[in-house]
This record gives sequence, structure tokens and C-alpha cells, in this order.
Amino acid sequence: MKDIEESPRRIPIMAETDVLVVGGGPAGLSAALSAAREGVDTMLIERYGCFGGNITQSMIGTIGWYRCAETVEAGGIGLEFELRAKEMGGSINTFNKEILTTEMGKFLEHKGLLVNGEPTYEILDTEMFKYIADTLIQEANIVPLLHCTVVNVLKDADTIIGVITESKSGRQAIMAKRVIDATGDADVAYYAGAPYRKDPKSALMGVTLNFSCSGVDVKEFFTYYLKEVQEKPGLFAYLRQSRELFFMDELSCLLEPIEDIKKGIKLTNDINIKSFWTHYAEAGDINSFNGIHMSEIDCTDVWDLTKAEIEGRKRIIQAVKKLRKRTPGFKKARLKNIGSSLGTRESRKILGEYNLTEHDVKNQARFEDTIGICPEFIDGFGTIILPTTGRYFHVPYGIILPRKVENLLVAGRCVAGDKVSHAATRQMVCCAITGQGAGVAAAVSIKDNVTCRQVDISKVQKALKNQGVRIE
Repeated sequence: MKDIEESPRRIPIMAETDVLVVGGGPAGLSAALSAAREGVDTMLIERYGCFGGNITQSMIGTIGWYRCAETVEAGGIGLEFELRAKEMGGSINTFNKEILTTEMGKFLEHKGLLVNGEPTYEILDTEMFKYIADTLIQEANIVPLLHCTVVNVLKDADTIIGVITESKSGRQAIMAKRVIDATGDADVAYYAGAPYRKDPKSALMGVTLNFSCSGVDVKEFFTYYLKEVQEKPGLFAYLRQSRELFFMDELSCLLEPIEDIKKGIKLTNDINIKSFWTHYAEAGDINSFNGIHMSEIDCTDVWDLTKAEIEGRKRIIQAVKKLRKRTPGFKKARLKNIGSSLGTRESRKILGEYNLTEHDVKNQARFEDTIGICPEFIDGFGTIILPTTGRYFHVPYGIILPRKVENLLVAGRCVAGDKVSHAATRQMVCCAITGQGAGVAAAVSIKDNVTCRQVDISKVQKALKNQGVRIE
């Protein structure tokens, strides 16, 4: 493929700010809110038309689904998302007592999802969260900018001083004293020349396109589901004594009756569905099927993204037809929504001042530069470890600090670490932790007139504690 040379041109500066956060998902929201609450001018830009990232674009409302009675967490802005959603009528009571049978309630209590009849976590209404995110941003006096994509950076030697954007307003620049990359794919770090790693797409975690259904007879569905999980573990087999969940098979009882699973009958020969449903509404809606999984997709390749979006929608239509035909409660169900974008799990990861390891996340690692704690919650590579025993690890500042570029911090799933630690740091709860740590560190470095690499970590930790974060 041939190259062309673009003519040089002058680029107008659209804005200047103290802290610029790129990407408005859980990590970016947490970074922007925490920086603004430290009293520095903060701007948050997002490529889509709403903030929320995985929550709003990919319909993932279960930020705290790992939570059990004994879970120890950092609190902070990640928990605030749930509390504000509940306060503003933006959460869904998944375990409504009027709908659940006594048997289902006992089953959920056994799984640790109900304690004294109350759910251990809030399900976010992913549509309502678009408004909730707007409200949080406006309350904090953050400057929001939607429909804007970063396409390059501005540097003075090794120091980042701003970014180049593209939008309906054309090519423009935003100047910033500190930049936080919360893009998920480490786009800003990549443009800035920070070292990173990315596995070949054959080794990357899959992508998912979520969907929802309306017109479901929830009672009939739950009765069927309970019967199936009693006969077969379904998607997960829970071994409480080892804190681990293992994927049993790719097709659970939602799409394939147990007798067909035993016979080896699959949905089609070319579709891979892990039918994991997350929450429902009393009106007969099941609001998110986390089920259409596709492998060998490079989330930094526009051709791969296009292929996955189109293929995902095709598979969703197949799945809905199968649900209507085979699954009790779905006879009159209809497709309600398809996620606005793919749910992505893995692409670029920076090489940081410290790179988190499998040993760290599985052995309650402790660090002097901790910016928060994360429950021992690991989901990936065929195994899930749930934090049922109060175990947790420290999240070190070093994993959000990229090498070779000054005054750039990275938050979210692209922080530094190995393959297995990524199965922990990619989780929304940990993305919120690294985001809040990055926002506070950026603000403290500005107030002290030092680089992010030189920031006094004890001051960052004190500010995080004042913001309600448990760091040790």
C-alpha cells in the first residue's frame, strides 16, 4: 500500500487545561472526578456521544458483580457509581423478592449474591448511567467534550504538553499540563512513543457484543433456570473452598437444553456463545446478555473492529431466534437493544515503572506506592477467582506510570502488567482505582510543580484517603 504526504497546516488550539483525561469510561470518569475534586482545572474528552465506556456503550451494568459478604474493597469513586445510581433511580434490583422463588433465593444466598435477603451489589441501569455520568461531571465543574478523538500528541522533548484531536469541528489541539490516557487501548501512550506490549491477536482475549431482550416471562425463565442449575452447574461450577470458578462449557442451559448439551448438539457449527445473563427488569426485560464472544480480534485494527461488529450482530439475531424457540420464558421475547460498541478486553499494555505480575494478584502483594486496594478478583483465561475470603492486593502507582514520557499517566485496562494480572486490572473496579489514583497524582504534581514521576507518593496517598479510598 502506498503512502501519501499530507500538506503541513496550522492547527487551532481549542482549549487549555491543567489535567486532560482522554476516554470517559470507568477509568476516565474516575480520573477526571478525582483530579477536579483536588481543585485543578480538568477536561474530559470522549469519542462517543456519552460518557460511561463499557457501562453505557457495551451495556455492562455489573461493576460489582464479584462482591460477596467477605469482600474487602477500596471504596472510592467505583463504589460511588453504584451509590449515586441507586440514589438517582439508576440501579436495578436484580433480586426482587416478588419475582424470585424461595428456591431461587436460597440458591442466590448459597452463591453469596444475597446476604440477609439483600443483594451484595447494585446493577447499574446502563441507559440511565449516561445521565448519571453527566451529572457527576457537571457537579465537579469538569469541562466535557464528546464526539472527539485524539489522533496524535504534542511533546516538548520527552514531556507531553497536549494532544491533537479530530472531530466535526476539524483538527484541533488541546494543551494540558498533565494528560491521563484512559482510552483502554493506550492510544495516547502509543502516539507519545511510550513502550508497550501487545500480544498477537490469536492470543488476545475475545471481544463481546452484548444485547437485551424484552417480553420475557421472568418467572417462567427463572423456574427453568433454577431447575437446570440444580441438575448441571450451567456456565459456572462454584468451588467455594478454593475461591475459584471454572468455565464448564461454552453453551449453558439458556440456549441449549441440558439433554442437547449432553448429546453435543450446538447452536450452529460456527457460533461461539457463552450465554451469561446479568440482570432483568420487572416489565419482562433482560437487560444484558454478555454472550456473543469473538476471538482473534485486534482492538487497534479498524478492519477487525468492523468485522466483529457486523459478525456480532448476525450472531445476536441467531441467538434471539434460538431463545424464542428453545428457552422457557422467551416465547414472546423480542430483541430490545444491541450494544453501541464492542466490549473489548485486551490490546496494548504499557511497560511501566513497575509491571504487575500473576504472583502479585494471587498472593496479596503489598507495595509502598499503593494507590488503592483491589479484591482478589481475576476473570480470564478460563478461570475466575472471586474475593470470597477478604483477600486483596495493593495497586501500585508504578503500573500507571509509562516509561520514557513525562507527565503522562495511564489508567484502565492498559496499565502495566503480565497476562494473568491483566485479568484483574482490566476489571471495571480496578479501572476505577487506577483512574482515581491517576487523577489525584496528576493534581498533586501540578500543585507541587513536579513531574508525575517525581510526585510525592505520600501526598497522593493522603489525598486519596481524603477522597474515601482505602489504600492498604
